[in-house]
Amino acid sequence: MEYTDLYIIKRDGKRAPFSLEKIKNAIRKAFLASGSFATEETLTNILSRVHISNGMHVEEIQNQVEVSLMSERYFAVAKAYMLYRQHHTEDREVRDRLNFLIDYCSASNPATGSKYDANANVEKKNIATLIGELPKASFIRLNRRLLTDRIREMYGKELSDRYLELLNKHFIYKNDETSLANYCASITMYPWLLQGTIPVGGNSTPAKNLKSFCGGFVNLVFIVSSMLSGACATPEFLMYMNYFIEQEFGDDYYLRADEVVDLSKKQRTIDKVITDCFEQIVYSINQPTGALNFQSVFWNISYYDRFYFESIFGDFRFPDGSKPHWDSLNWLQKRFMVWFNAERTKTILTFPVETMALLTKDGDVRDQEYGDWTAKMYSEGHSFFTYMSDNADSLASCCRLRNEIQDNGFSYTLGAGGVSTGSKSVLTINLNRCVQYAFKKGIP
Repeated sequence: MEYTDLYIIKRDGKRAPFSLEKIKNAIRKAFLASGSFATEETLTNILSRVHISNGMHVEEIQNQVEVSLMSERYFAVAKAYMLYRQHHTEDREVRDRLNFLIDYCSASNPATGSKYDANANVEKKNIATLIGELPKASFIRLNRRLLTDRIREMYGKELSDRYLELLNKHFIYKNDETSLANYCASITMYPWLLQGTIPVGGNSTPAKNLKSFCGGFVNLVFIVSSMLSGACATPEFLMYMNYFIEQEFGDDYYLRADEVVDLSKKQRTIDKVITDCFEQIVYSINQPTGALNFQSVFWNISYYDRFYFESIFGDFRFPDGSKPHWDSLNWLQKRFMVWFNAERTKTILTFPVETMALLTKDGDVRDQEYGDWTAKMYSEGHSFFTYMSDNADSLASCCRLRNEIQDNGFSYTLGAGGVSTGSKSVLTINLNRCVQYAFKKGIP
């Protein structure tokens, strides 16, 4: 076969005609860089050790040239050739990044401009989203190396190679490949209740009243989310908020929701004060921030029926020794759901992602009141997850995350507690790709 009939595979996967002259020129430059000169006879001797076949990758050909140079004892030239390849690799990376910058700036929207993470930014295209997109290719390579090394160490090279194959052929998707951070975490807020945001690197002191609770909670979620690539779940959010409301207006505040407690011109009722707090927290957390590549944080919360609440928080005590009260929390949970459902008709509010935890027995919910309430909310167009379990030994804080509370062997957490868990290297199976592959291959 003549060299003119050969096609090689370039680094970007494209086929291109093989050029012997390009190989010769690269070798000549390596000789010149080492202070010598390559004659035609020298080139012939070197290339006689290089075997090229149709469909061979360009990297494989260049590897053979390096081996051939060393076999012919041109060690200084081989080193110069390696440096030549390295410089070209760096040039290609810079060129690729420049091309990405140009493509991103000219893209009609950030989704089409985001080559590596199109789902991350779909609303605004600005310098913050661009800065966040630039390093993602490097993070992907680093994460794949870390994980394949770990798989190879634990299960062998064959499984490590199989993982990369499934990833490259899109049978699976790794959710947090574009970041070094953990994917998501469900945290207990108790350390924050005791010490403020100091344990997680902040400088705010513990909340003393309802107003400081609202501001401090927003700060906490933003700080924790900056260390995650996915969601931050706070399953105790409404229970803690209920505690501070009781400190302001009494344990029976929910029975006096229409009572005016604001003596300013606004003359706000207890209910209005509470919904204003909802508004402050929800709208603040849904705001994009430059530290998160102009995205808002991902925030999840949980609701509980009476039996679930008593199973998880029955022995819980606040720092002052008081217990959480179900009757007022029950009212607050329902009030938040009604408010949030109505607020979503006014504007797009993505977070919090809500999960209703219901305890079941013999195929039905134990707390019939909450079973009916859940159905009522769905009938009114509310969108939330429902987690049903026969045993309150587990808890779901979002669409995929479930932790066994009795098994504390694994817990990525900022404090101890049954609501704390987390995830890293979350994999999603691409069922559509699997079905298409099976159909094409005739696999039943």
